[in-house]
Amino acid sequence: MSDFHQLAALCRGKHVYIQTHNFPDPDAIASAFGLQRLLDRYEARSTLCYDGRIDKLSASRMLDAFHIQMFPYARLRPNMSEEDYVICVDAQKHSGNITDFVGDEVACIDHHPTFVPMEYRYQDIRSTGACATLIAQYYRQLGLAPDRDTATALLYGLKMDTLQFTRGVTQEDIEMFSFLFPLCDQEALARLERNNMEFSDLKAYGAAIESIELYDKVGFSSISFPCPDALIAILSDFILALQEVEVAVVYSCREDGIKFSVRSEDPRVHAGRLVRDALLGLGDGGGHAEMAGGLIQRDHVHLLGNYPGDAIRNAFLRILTA
Repeated sequence: MSDFHQLAALCRGKHVYIQTHNFPDPDAIASAFGLQRLLDRYEARSTLCYDGRIDKLSASRMLDAFHIQMFPYARLRPNMSEEDYVICVDAQKHSGNITDFVGDEVACIDHHPTFVPMEYRYQDIRSTGACATLIAQYYRQLGLAPDRDTATALLYGLKMDTLQFTRGVTQEDIEMFSFLFPLCDQEALARLERNNMEFSDLKAYGAAIESIELYDKVGFSSISFPCPDALIAILSDFILALQEVEVAVVYSCREDGIKFSVRSEDPRVHAGRLVRDALLGLGDGGGHAEMAGGLIQRDHVHLLGNYPGDAIRNAFLRILTA
């Protein structure tokens, strides 16, 4: 674990932006919020920001529950300068899911594997089930107790990103659950975990079910209409739950291109490497061994030819059978 005092000293007296990936989920929001509250204690003020959209009900409910202010890049950009500091949280530069903001990316705190190595003045990149675990560890390392809202937010992000401790869990995640649980608001946590699906989501579930194709233990589902990142991720978990599926590939056609979510229960198949290699020359992708994402940008979709579904399937199967 990196020494948090180094980050606090780096940020003190500077205008700091804490940037998540472009479609912040509960873990990204919790991590950014927890880091902001911790930096406040060291008189280092910060602004939470993102590019893209808050496109999932669980994320928007979380912002409301804890009165978290996160600002879209379009709103902040006119006032940002190259001298401002940026801390990347739950994402890394050039990972394919984070916009290059005006400002100097001096720090990175993330739990995803590194595919494009970068130099930061401060970095804490470790493999854990949730980025919230890394932030919680700072509090414990410093002998500080997060306030009730922060503890609840961090615990919620931890539970969501590990799919209720069934995915990618490490010893550190378990220890931070034990640390945060006595400090959290259990009623608020229960409220957040209920009713996280909207009626409109059912259409996407229907499309995923209707389009599923199985090739050995690999399941492909395509959604022909725009679908938010978070929902695509949920649908890939849904497809992976099938007994016949060990690797799930779900994608949605949107204005920005074709968005992918990949899941793997096969220890021989690293989801992050699979999506990165399958989209090589077409788009970007990466992530954990168990879960990953990717995007073929709009101006590259034509490279798939007249039958994009076939081209996508063949690209993944070529890597899987190599």
